[in-house]
Amino acid sequence: MQCTLRTPEQAMHAAHAEHTAPQTALGEISSRISDLDKWRKIFSFCGREGSQTAPQGPAGCGHGAVGTRGAAEPRVPPAEAQQAGRPIPMDMATALRTLLLGNASRTFSQDWAGAYFRFREPRSDLAYALEAEKGGTRAIVMAVQANIIKYLLFMKNTEHTHLERLCKISQKEQGEALAAALADSLWAAGDGRRATVCLLTAATHCSPPAGYKADSFTERIHLFEFPEKAAAQEFIFDHIGCFRDEGSHGLILFLYSLLFSRTLERVQEELCAATPHLLECSSGNVSCTQALLLLVLAGRTQPGQRSEVGFLRWGGEEAEHRLSPVGSMLKTPKFPIWLCSINGTHSVLFGTNQLLLSDWKMEHVFHLYFYNGQHKQTRTAHLTIGAKCPQAPALPRSPTHLQNCASLPDTHSHHWEEGRCEAASSPGRRAPSLEMAIRTKWPGAAVGWNGTQPFF
Repeated sequence: MQCTLRTPEQAMHAAHAEHTAPQTALGEISSRISDLDKWRKIFSFCGREGSQTAPQGPAGCGHGAVGTRGAAEPRVPPAEAQQAGRPIPMDMATALRTLLLGNASRTFSQDWAGAYFRFREPRSDLAYALEAEKGGTRAIVMAVQANIIKYLLFMKNTEHTHLERLCKISQKEQGEALAAALADSLWAAGDGRRATVCLLTAATHCSPPAGYKADSFTERIHLFEFPEKAAAQEFIFDHIGCFRDEGSHGLILFLYSLLFSRTLERVQEELCAATPHLLECSSGNVSCTQALLLLVLAGRTQPGQRSEVGFLRWGGEEAEHRLSPVGSMLKTPKFPIWLCSINGTHSVLFGTNQLLLSDWKMEHVFHLYFYNGQHKQTRTAHLTIGAKCPQAPALPRSPTHLQNCASLPDTHSHHWEEGRCEAASSPGRRAPSLEMAIRTKWPGAAVGWNGTQPFF
């Protein structure tokens, strides 16, 4: 997909032509004029505001983005935007591909090059949810999904409560949530001081040197830098089609933006000798390293402090002994949202009560929700967890309390839990891997599936 840029004269000619068109075109002209102030603000944030007037409207770059008209049309940078941004130099393109793939002669596989952020149906049970394909891209999509959930549950102002915040959203609100999630990762990667957004333009900016294999899009990258998070988020939303349209290379554009926000030099310094690059290539498959996932979730490749979104992993006893442990800071984030790596497949586990991780009493019996990104999942799975904080005294258990909690699992000895534990330990039986991942955070927790078929 190409982002076609127009000169100011072409844009003004187009606006004049529409002015003489039928009355139905007046709304289009008004919308294009309204874009002037947006671009002036962007130029100002980038420190490149000049005396020229911004064009009346940007040219097309695919379909499906949400603009000021509410119509399905993407936003792409017009000619003046190139003054605010800068084309990628060849040495940066080489370093970028080397940092991700280990060698500039390697290119992205078809599934990576074609990956973008695609939502489920708006105003549905899974309106908040991104679809994730099989393969390595799924991990990045689910990491962004965790940030989308964080925004919708704990950041966005709305009259809706709890899960209604996730299922009531429109297509426009989906775009807003994606823009907020992407901007949040970029801003964290820039240490809260800067964010860089990468978009594609039609022209190739550099000639590949020997040893560099062109991929038709890295060489067309244009970099837009922002010293304010709000400006970066607005810019992404105005060009959301460049991340969520088919053929946009949206997922790779986000990864490039993330690395430039952190700076290539700093990411390289943070990587250890055992993980010299961020993607692992094996037998034709490309998968994410934990360092790259942490960069999406926390803005750094190594856990240095408590992050806003957490990480849980389960791959069986043997795998857990072989892999480096997931630390307590990743298991106990600021918000009750976790990216889960379960047998190498990524998904999201989350709660709606922000006090869950700050008040041990909330961990006695609580609810979590699970989304695995697969198209066959049609509703968010609802889990009830019984977990007892080891250092906390047991809560009083009056007859009334027992009656009210009779249907909820608890680490205290309920008869159904004893049967489930016996079944899980019986020959030929095994506990669902999701339950094992949950127990890496809450040891010994009982998990109730509330009618959902357990995910193994």
